[in-house]
Amino acid sequence: MSLPFSLIEAIVGGENLLRSPEELHCYSFDASKMRSVPEGVAFPADAAEISALVKLANEHRFAVYPRGSGSGMVGACLPRGGLVIVTNRLNRILEIDGDNMTAIVEPGVITGEFQKAVSKYGLFYPPDPASLAFSTIGGNVAMCSGGPRAVKYGVTRDYLLGLEMVLPTGEVIRTGTRTMKGVVGYDMTRLMAGSEGTLGIFTKIVVRLIPAPQSVRTLTAVFSSLDCAVNAICEILKARIIPSTIELMDQATICAIENHLQIGLPVQAEAMVLLEVDGPDIVLDGEVCEIERICRQAGATLTETARSQEERERLWRARRSISPALGRIRPGKINEDVTVPRTRIPELIRSIRSLARKYDLTIVCFGHAGDGNIHTNIMLDRKDENERRRAGKAVEELFAMVLGLGGTISGEHGVGIAKSPFIEQEVGAGGLEAMRRIKKALDPLNIMNPEKMFTPDRTFIEGDFV
Repeated sequence: MSLPFSLIEAIVGGENLLRSPEELHCYSFDASKMRSVPEGVAFPADAAEISALVKLANEHRFAVYPRGSGSGMVGACLPRGGLVIVTNRLNRILEIDGDNMTAIVEPGVITGEFQKAVSKYGLFYPPDPASLAFSTIGGNVAMCSGGPRAVKYGVTRDYLLGLEMVLPTGEVIRTGTRTMKGVVGYDMTRLMAGSEGTLGIFTKIVVRLIPAPQSVRTLTAVFSSLDCAVNAICEILKARIIPSTIELMDQATICAIENHLQIGLPVQAEAMVLLEVDGPDIVLDGEVCEIERICRQAGATLTETARSQEERERLWRARRSISPALGRIRPGKINEDVTVPRTRIPELIRSIRSLARKYDLTIVCFGHAGDGNIHTNIMLDRKDENERRRAGKAVEELFAMVLGLGGTISGEHGVGIAKSPFIEQEVGAGGLEAMRRIKKALDPLNIMNPEKMFTPDRTFIEGDFV
């Protein structure tokens, strides 16, 4: 049915409701490159307006699709018609409590801007998705976003204390606490972290903060063997050193970056590892020396430690250049975020190489080796139907391979549409049915972000991107 635009406009105002094809197009896609056009886009100002919109959706039986910045990789915010509810007008940092090290923010606050704000208090908000310069904290909570620092500091849910949110039936509830401890009732707050907009729309978010580290040191190590690189990572962690970042780049990634930047990277190396440690200066000097020793003992052919901020930026330049570098290989890619136990990384990457040969594809591996989260980029031209089909088969085999290694098909991107055909393979029929029951209990009319996670959809796998 068509949306009741006059009623929606009465809630948010005409200036906060989009209807033209040109305007709707801007909210028809995310970073997955899939596209589906909504009927309307609303920009509510507060919890009361969101609640009114959701109650209206229940009354008139139209779907609503919560959306932050649209930076997700799996189509989790994509509409199937209906009304997109964008939360970027709720963009205030409501409170930073330096003494109790907590903060209250609205969902439209940009993650990177929030980190800068708390740093003025000597505090630190560690979650660091690659999109932190433009992704919102509300979207980060919805997808339980991670990032390079997860190996030491964890992911978004580890800093989430409480929520104010609008349920799919329109009620406004509060979950969690403003304290570090609290065990009253079911843990609704943790349930909502990673719920992908299917169980509610956040209007306030309470997070915990930690003291900012005194210093940061950055170093790289080059290895002629992938196994040696992973062994070095494991030995570093066994030595009671927990780097804040451990990033791995395989040979295909190194070659792609070198072709792009021409900065003299060791293209013959099988792996390059970028590490960061943070903490007091007196501790870091010893940790850096020990990491260099462990890497050399494990077979590193070269180690380099940054001695200034400029050198640190230079070492990070290669890692940050991966995305533009990959664009020189093929015009498109499927970016999977599979995760396995650290010790299985060499086996995973060797199997991926076999997969690339089997389907005549270029597959590049890099990512957060400290927690086993390896970004597997299947390079393709989406206009080539045959290549699209081969890539889809490679994805299916990749997921089966990862589950066989004791891993997960998503370490940080989520399910959305892209991984919906495979969720049951990981959680089992019983686990999936339990999730469906939770969804049904909170959203009896299936109003909020329907056809995500629980509805197997092969749109992404089969290459139908529009």
